[in-house]
Amino acid sequence: MPSTSSIIKTATITTSVVIASIGCYAVYFDYQRRKNPHFRKELRKKLKKEAKELEISKKKAEEEFLAKIREFLTQDLLNDPISMDPEKREEIFASNVEMGERLTIQPGQEIESASKFYRALCVYPKPTDLLKIYQRTIPENIYEIVQMMLTVVPPDNLMDFLKNSFDRYMRGVDPLVGLGSEVDVESDLANTNDDDVDHDIHEL
Repeated sequence: MPSTSSIIKTATITTSVVIASIGCYAVYFDYQRRKNPHFRKELRKKLKKEAKELEISKKKAEEEFLAKIREFLTQDLLNDPISMDPEKREEIFASNVEMGERLTIQPGQEIESASKFYRALCVYPKPTDLLKIYQRTIPENIYEIVQMMLTVVPPDNLMDFLKNSFDRYMRGVDPLVGLGSEVDVESDLANTNDDDVDHDIHEL
């Protein structure tokens, strides 16, 4: 049975060989990069290809996530439409903000949390003001999902969605098609006077 000292010696030698190999390769790589035009050209092509593949992969992931948000929000609004009754507005707002806050601390509930904040925003008199409050008070990843939901169904189009979605859904047609799928949230924020943002979040 090998002694402890033998094992340590073997491990030390192996580590030294690995470090030396890495060092030699680094020297070779640097030399080729500086002296070999063909190597530099191939390296640039490789880096460019990897960057392009990374960009495509990132874009695909974003599109898939947006599709997931779209599907979730569609079903959520179909299953539980947001009441536009003025007398229920304050209750809807308060309950959804409370549920959204609770869900922010539960791992894996980011979309569900964002949907509650989205619902509260839909009944708030000045959505842009509330969105700026969200930006300061809720986790960034959840805030970004709220923004995605706004691109799927902007609050101004919510009534049209609730009015037409069930019939379209039953006919196998995507309820969101033709409802205006984009909203320039950043533009809205830029055009908002900062002096108007200091409204109490509970004040309706």
